[in-house]
Amino acid sequence: MGQKQQVYLSLGSNMGNRFLTLQNALFSIQKLAGEITDVSAVYENPAVGFEGDDFLNACIAIETELKPFDLLEILLQIERDFGRERSEHEGYRSRTLDIDILLYENEIINSPQLVLPHPGMAERNFVLRPLADIAPQYYHPILNKDIRNLLQQCKDRNRLTKTKHKLFKNRLELFSQLQFIAVEGNIGAGKTTLTKMIASDFNAKLVLERFADNPFLPKFYEDQSRYAFPLEMSFLADRYQQFTDDTSQFDLFKNFMISDYDIFKSLIFAKITLQQEEFNLYRKVFNFMYKEVKKPEIYLYLYQNTERLLENIKKRGRDYEQNISPDYLEQINRGYLDFIKGHPDQNSLILDISELNFVDNKNDYDTILKALSDQILLSNF
Repeated sequence: MGQKQQVYLSLGSNMGNRFLTLQNALFSIQKLAGEITDVSAVYENPAVGFEGDDFLNACIAIETELKPFDLLEILLQIERDFGRERSEHEGYRSRTLDIDILLYENEIINSPQLVLPHPGMAERNFVLRPLADIAPQYYHPILNKDIRNLLQQCKDRNRLTKTKHKLFKNRLELFSQLQFIAVEGNIGAGKTTLTKMIASDFNAKLVLERFADNPFLPKFYEDQSRYAFPLEMSFLADRYQQFTDDTSQFDLFKNFMISDYDIFKSLIFAKITLQQEEFNLYRKVFNFMYKEVKKPEIYLYLYQNTERLLENIKKRGRDYEQNISPDYLEQINRGYLDFIKGHPDQNSLILDISELNFVDNKNDYDTILKALSDQILLSNF
């Protein structure tokens, strides 16, 4: 293992969703280049030297074991991953993502590939201002002045506005802004598995549905019409009790809560299984309870096609589930989608994971985490 070096980077974007690009770039840097230790505010400024949309700019501090040229290669690859195309005679133009190494400890490098410290940093207000947020007393090894003094002496008078955007060092910090995420899905969609993975990776309190011990469930699969009402009432009572207990007690040692169900699922299943008169009675009881329970800030629905659901159900081998019909699964799926459509104020994310294997494939898991992160960022929680 090499020694960790302190490095300062500048990031900018003026194409697409600029804030989302910067945030996802930070996640990539954290994953591939080194630990992010500090993040500046986000600033907006006009394009300099060419006609283009306004830029968002920020600076970050990282600790890395990578040598300067190895770090440069990683950062260039991250730029390419975000759609950046560099050319030898690029000049000034719009770009989805721009990452520059400003300072690498006190290294002085002068090569065709890399010049350190960054040669233009002292003339750029949009670099010095965010850098001064996180390293005001850092000495420039050539100019022998700290960043705060360089900012005071900078002649760049282009407009620079501090925005309300907040960038997060990593996903753990982002997810910790929330109190409660609910992961939902059809029977066999993988919601419990995903919930456990996220809880483990991001230090969340795990709220799992307890259902296997319900004495009515095996009987229901044998004789639906006879056992539907006691089953649904039993589920509702259990869910309400457990959900209220679990979500009202926040664990001080956890960052947020995540559950593998939302109590509204009771109404979705009841609508499918109950006769109309039974359902009307059930709904009255449900509405009273639903007003009292905690609502998630993010409602993640995992969609799997019916064929994949049946495969998963068969694979997990619960005897009482083996005769579930495709039609029943499709009714449940429609019920969930109708619920989401009927609650536009709820912060819902529907994710089609029919082609993903998030348990065995880390890239597939990362795809889900990115979609969840984007939803949180776009909703400004």
